[in-house]
Amino acid sequence: MVRAGVPIFPHNVIAVIWDFDKTLIPGYMQKPLFDHFGIDPTTFWAESDALVDFYAERGAVRTNRDTLYLNHILTYVRHGLMPGLTNDLLSDLGGEIRFYAGMPEFLGLLEKAIESYPTYAENQITVEHHIISSGLRQMILGSAVAPFVEDVWACEFAEDVAPPGYLESGRMFSGESREIREIVYTIDNTTKTRAVFEINKGVNRHPGIDVNSKMASEDRRVPFRNMIYVADGPSDVPVFSVVGQHGGRTYGVYRPGSPAEFEQVNRLLEQGRVQAYGPADYTEGSQTAMWLTHTVETIADRIVADRKRELTDRLGPPPGHVSD
Repeated sequence: MVRAGVPIFPHNVIAVIWDFDKTLIPGYMQKPLFDHFGIDPTTFWAESDALVDFYAERGAVRTNRDTLYLNHILTYVRHGLMPGLTNDLLSDLGGEIRFYAGMPEFLGLLEKAIESYPTYAENQITVEHHIISSGLRQMILGSAVAPFVEDVWACEFAEDVAPPGYLESGRMFSGESREIREIVYTIDNTTKTRAVFEINKGVNRHPGIDVNSKMASEDRRVPFRNMIYVADGPSDVPVFSVVGQHGGRTYGVYRPGSPAEFEQVNRLLEQGRVQAYGPADYTEGSQTAMWLTHTVETIADRIVADRKRELTDRLGPPPGHVSD
């Protein structure tokens, strides 16, 4: 039984939470997938975007615009246009993803900047990187950033299908060839907020904690004030809002040299969605690298100050000389 007043977690983790497409990379992660099978990405995305109307005309009242492309990938697989597409192949193709300048090295540098500073090390302060994306989890896990990332929330496919009676028979359906066949997990622009709460409560590290469990703020693994959310556009507004309203930091990025993307994040700043923004350049000395490093250090300084204050509150001031 946990005694009242004793927090479950020490609140010494700083979580830097990243969107993926157009935040860590210039475009969309599916490019290597399309290149591998000779698929025209313009055609694929045009078809995917038109699926909402396609299904509406056939009686579907509600569809999820953010994740319908997953169904269309499966349609391409079933029609032989992406033959032999497996999770392993998705992971291999993830290795071909090209990142913005400075990535993924900046992720490691940011961690070391905190862990190597004596005062932060004494307080066991650490930096964790998390990715929340409506893209493909296996591609992210196969990419160059994976070794630097604590966890990834993104969409997942399964290759084995559980047919009726599988609990008794133990049989699975995989078809004649091993290919992805089912969507088993999705993240869209709204459910990204659920992932943030899972980080907040520590669900990903402690499966016994349910994301819907009622937890006092002092019992949560990563307080929102210890979070930084980095993303590129209006689709990230729900997470920007949740993190910002609860005391976290928010930062928008845009592709260097793109007036349209610059205008997009500038509008987010004017609307109060982000606290700052800069080009998606993560090389040492760049505006974005300096802002993120400074912000992580600011959070670390606050954690140290909070701990000193708590220690004083519990133990009282040290004894001193009494003067007449």
